[in-house]
Amino acid sequence: MARPTVRRRVAATWPFRPTVRYGTQVAVALRTETIGGVVMLLAAVAALVWANTPWADAYKSMQTFEISPHWLHIGHMDVQHWASSGLLAVFFFIAGLELREELTHGELRNPRDAALPVLAALAGVAVPALIFLAVSVGEPGASSGWAVPTATDIAFALAVLAVTFTSCPAPLRAFLLTLAVVDDLIAITIIALFYTHEMHWTPLGLGAVLIGAYGWLQHRNVRSPWVYVPLALLAWYCLQRSGVHATVAGVALGMLTSPKETPDGRPTNAERADHALRPFSAGVCVPVFAFVSAGVGLGASQLGAVFTDRVALGVIAGLVIGKFVGVFGGAWAAVRLGWANLSEDLHWHEIAGVALLAGVGFTVSLLIGGLAYTDPSQFERVTTAVLIASVLASAAAAVVFRRRVRLRARRD
Repeated sequence: MARPTVRRRVAATWPFRPTVRYGTQVAVALRTETIGGVVMLLAAVAALVWANTPWADAYKSMQTFEISPHWLHIGHMDVQHWASSGLLAVFFFIAGLELREELTHGELRNPRDAALPVLAALAGVAVPALIFLAVSVGEPGASSGWAVPTATDIAFALAVLAVTFTSCPAPLRAFLLTLAVVDDLIAITIIALFYTHEMHWTPLGLGAVLIGAYGWLQHRNVRSPWVYVPLALLAWYCLQRSGVHATVAGVALGMLTSPKETPDGRPTNAERADHALRPFSAGVCVPVFAFVSAGVGLGASQLGAVFTDRVALGVIAGLVIGKFVGVFGGAWAAVRLGWANLSEDLHWHEIAGVALLAGVGFTVSLLIGGLAYTDPSQFERVTTAVLIASVLASAAAAVVFRRRVRLRARRD
């Protein structure tokens, strides 16, 4: 009797095997930063195309479509808010995993090795903010957006690096990864400290207890996702209700996820979480956020408004000029003052290319822009400025990297 049952099971599942295999291949591809950056770019381009067609009003209606069941008691949440507070929480969870990995096994484990990217990241946050404030000074309400040009989009940046610098040395990629991880930590700290306008202490306290329980269970090496998923969702919900941006829950939970090796060699909790959630983050969360946020008008009047708005100009200057001066200047000063060492496999021209690439501030810059400017027209100009700056920074970095590729080819 067993044999016919097996046959029926095989017959029933066989037609789906190619689909399952294809889905597995897609998930594997999405675990690479390059593919994730490409998917995000395609989503942003699709949004720009839709927003510049006769059906642009439908795009705006999609953005502002409200999904706020009254029983959730989380206020008015439209599609844009769900994308920035909900989906990006997964993105920041992955960022928290990466930061914990760097602290445990990566560049941040050794203070001497970590000094170069950490100091470069700190200067790469401070200088763009100062340039933004200098350009936008005197504009009413402009100062609330000082943090918009301080962030680097790691997926976009790594995609550009992979395409334009095929012979990229491993230490340079590690430098960019560590720089971006520290940048993400600074960004989430800025969001928590400067973009929390009204605090509700009871849900905040409950959220802290839930996050602490998650960390304690991780420390005890509990492995069941059926325990962690409800805790994570409840922690997100509590922080969303508290007034603190809910992405803070994502990065906190990610950093508390245990990278402790198991005696039997099984994947760690951090590795399992990364394996499960990275494709979802790269293939759904970030592209949907990009699609929902990047659709701005690119007509002559809209572009003209950007180049006459000192807030938008401050964003462009901060990302394109400020990031380069901050990252490159911070790295150079750290080496010059003896606080850090430059690897023998790295060259200052390559550091300059990464410093330019740090001006790609897509995902987190758009998130902070939405928190800083509630006026839709101002936010649209800031979004357009972030897109322009990201294109300029990518193009400038590509020129530097292509030149390095030619020089390395001649040397070889």
